[in-house]
Amino acid sequence: MNKPHNILFNRFRLIRRIGQGSFGQIFACEDLEQNIHAALKIEHAKTSAPQLPYEAKLYKVFAGCINIPNSIFYGTEKFENVLVMDLCGKSLEDLLKLYKKFSLKTVLMLATQMISAIEFIHKKDYIHRDVKPDNFVMGRGKSSSTVIVIDFGLSKRYRDSNTLQHVAYSENKSLTGTARYASVAVLNGAEPSRRDDMESLGYVWIYLLTGTLPWMGLGAAAERDAKYEQIRKKKETTSIETLCKGLPIEFIEYFEIVRAMKFEEEPKYTALRDLFRRLFVRQGFAWDYKYDWTDTYNNMKARSKTPESSPRIPKEQHTDLQIPVKPVVQLYTNYFTTTQAIQKKKKRSTTPRK
Repeated sequence: MNKPHNILFNRFRLIRRIGQGSFGQIFACEDLEQNIHAALKIEHAKTSAPQLPYEAKLYKVFAGCINIPNSIFYGTEKFENVLVMDLCGKSLEDLLKLYKKFSLKTVLMLATQMISAIEFIHKKDYIHRDVKPDNFVMGRGKSSSTVIVIDFGLSKRYRDSNTLQHVAYSENKSLTGTARYASVAVLNGAEPSRRDDMESLGYVWIYLLTGTLPWMGLGAAAERDAKYEQIRKKKETTSIETLCKGLPIEFIEYFEIVRAMKFEEEPKYTALRDLFRRLFVRQGFAWDYKYDWTDTYNNMKARSKTPESSPRIPKEQHTDLQIPVKPVVQLYTNYFTTTQAIQKKKKRSTTPRK
């Protein structure tokens, strides 16, 4: 008897597609062994540049941090690389689309956690290299107040774990990451280091607070390199005071600190967190983890007990939570049929003619 197409490794039942990228697709799935919902990333194993083996390795390196998803499983079945991890909530980018901009209280509670998440990655001798709102998500269930950093496909080791020898400074590097949030140094072609992750965090907070950045929309119709150049010039010529106009002085101080950092310098994580903690206290806020969206989320949770609000699945709810299988199987089958066809076409095109 053939096994169902929507069950992988006799353990993970695909429920619905929740995202996709250049590497493949992401599904919400049910872990039949642990009786929980999880996120399942899948890519064709024969792709020219597989990402999941590397990302799976990094999740093991980063294990133990509350601000990074737990890796549940990694394996290869037939032509598929599969990575299963904690299922998280909405990204900060998705939440911002709903709220247009966040309150100062919300951003300050996020900021201290985001610094801690990036600090943990740095302590493990890696830099993220793609700090942006899409790559920060909220936890689920008991972890719904926790900010979680994801997507380590572009992460890179910046120093040797044994000798602690830092990578050498170099220039004329191609941009890695997202131009909107990249540091000025990286846009100028410098080898990225810890300072650049920290500068990118600052741009993310300005975006969350105001809903915009001075260079957004530039070069929309231009070629990629021309667009990057326009963003670089605007970012380089926009003063910190202009960037942080209308915001507390602590944001200006943050940018002054991180932009003055040397290439190999270790960020002063505690001092930077304290900068925003003092601002939080001065504003008279209560550190209750009530974000702008918390009441809305709680009201929705009270009306309906869904997988989004309950990561563990009671046995009697399995049937109720099932999404029709056919669309999922069709998505799954179509993706791999198309991917295999592309791979075969590439192979034929690179085979020398006799």
